[in-house]
Amino acid sequence: MRSNSEIIFDDAARVIEAIDFSPLDGATVFLTGSTGLLGTHFLATLCLLKEKGMHIGVLAEHRSTSADYTREIARRGNILLLPRINKGADVVIHAAGYAQPLLFTSNPAATIELNTLTTQELLKTLWPKGKFLFVSSSEVYSGLQKTAQETDIGTTTPYHPRACYIEGKRCGEAICDAYRQAGVHATSARLSLTYGPGTRKHDKRAMSAFIERALTLGKIEMEYAGKESRTYCYIQDAMKMLWRVVLHGTQPVYNVGGGPFVRTVDMVKCIGEITGVEVIAPSAGEMAGAPDTLRMDMSRIENEFGDNDYVSLEDGLRRTIDWQRGLYATVQG
Repeated sequence: MRSNSEIIFDDAARVIEAIDFSPLDGATVFLTGSTGLLGTHFLATLCLLKEKGMHIGVLAEHRSTSADYTREIARRGNILLLPRINKGADVVIHAAGYAQPLLFTSNPAATIELNTLTTQELLKTLWPKGKFLFVSSSEVYSGLQKTAQETDIGTTTPYHPRACYIEGKRCGEAICDAYRQAGVHATSARLSLTYGPGTRKHDKRAMSAFIERALTLGKIEMEYAGKESRTYCYIQDAMKMLWRVVLHGTQPVYNVGGGPFVRTVDMVKCIGEITGVEVIAPSAGEMAGAPDTLRMDMSRIENEFGDNDYVSLEDGLRRTIDWQRGLYATVQG
């Protein structure tokens, strides 16, 4: 079985093959959220680009303890992981955030600050002619009863159970657009449910929790029926789109998140089939505050950059399960 860092570098290598990274040669990149799922893959990409001879300065900020695999990637790329950075850069990628619902609902004030005040602070550090990427979320569409285009927005109120995250992302986008109107190249990427290698042990996102149960308990018991439908975007596909948007995008906002569109219960059954464990799902019940169905229109990004050859759910899950087997040192199925 491959080491966990090798799994991430394999995805990063495929991203590099698909993207024109020449604008980064000689640039300084400032990344927030460097220890998260997105941040780890951003670091791996930058590490491989440096090994290929590209001259890139990397400033990587984190506010949580970095995992062993993140530190390994940083060491390999000669990248310092620092708790606070106030320096500017040619490219700023604001990928920090509480992506796990249990985290952002238990830290509402910090969640709002991270997406608003921190976003504005980072925009002020951007060097002249620099590029800024704000990683927003498909949750800004919460309450919308149709396939969401970038000109749409959701219908939830500031008192929704997930309001700290939803409204924080909406305000962050507004801040980026205000700076864009002032001549700053600031872009927002509305990221859908993204999964893959790079999550931590005991990650509380639904898919990670289901895989953990399969690997450690030998069965998956669901607390709700899982009839809601989601677009599951594998991390490699998400990274290709995010890099294209920040380096070559021309629009103020993009949907990022094409790929398999399935019910949660069907995703869980696929995990059960791959790991060889039983799935027990109740016939009723739903996750509080979560939208019933959320699907994004990918026309804008596909018209600008071409269709993406999305990783299938089964292939993505196999790679993700392989990753989590390494986390839990459990060999199943």
